[in-house]
Amino acid sequence: MSTTDEAPAVVAQGSGIADPAPLGLAAFALTTFLLSAVNAGWAKNTSGADWLGYALAYGGLCQLLAGMWEFRNRNVFGATAFSTYGGFWIGLGLWAILAHAAQGTKDVGWILLAFAIFNTYMLIFSSQLNMAVFLVFLTLELTEIFLFIGILGGSDGMVKAGGVIGIITALVAWYTSAAGVINGMKGKPVLPVGSPLFNLG
Repeated sequence: MSTTDEAPAVVAQGSGIADPAPLGLAAFALTTFLLSAVNAGWAKNTSGADWLGYALAYGGLCQLLAGMWEFRNRNVFGATAFSTYGGFWIGLGLWAILAHAAQGTKDVGWILLAFAIFNTYMLIFSSQLNMAVFLVFLTLELTEIFLFIGILGGSDGMVKAGGVIGIITALVAWYTSAAGVINGMKGKPVLPVGSPLFNLG
C-alpha cells in the first residue's frame, strides 16, 4: 500500500523485490467481494461458504505473504496492514471451521468491532499515502461498522448494507491493485491513484 501518484518502481528501491502491494490488495479484494456478496444477500444460489477456502488461501496466506514482503521493503504501513488483514481472513476462516459458523452467535460482531478499532487509526494514517488507498480504508471502515452494529444488534438490514458497502470496498481495492500493477509495469502513472489528503508532519 505504498503506491503514490508517482509511478511505483517495478522493483521497490533498494529491496530487490517487486512491490507486493498489488498482490495484497487483490487478495483482500477478492475475498472481501465473496463474503460481502453473501452478507448483501446477493449470493442466493451458493452454499454461502464459497469465501471460506479463499479466506485461508488467498485473502489469508497471500495477503500475509505480501505483508512479510512489505517488511522486507521497510514499509511499516503496508507490512502492518497486509499482515493484519491476512491474519484476519485466516482467523475468520478458522472460526467458521471450528465454530461451525453457528447461527445466532455474536462472535463475528465482536471480531469486526475489534478490527474496526484497528482500521480507524490505519484509516487516519492512510491519508498520508494517496486517495485510492485512503478510499480502501474508508469503505472498509464503513463496512466493519455496519456489519458489527448489524450483527450485535440483530439487524439484517444493517448486515445487508454492510455487505453492499463491502462490495464497494472490494471494487476500490481491485482498482488500487490494478493501478499498482500497470503503473509498476510502465514505470509511470497510467491509472491515477490521487495525492495524499493530509500531511501530519
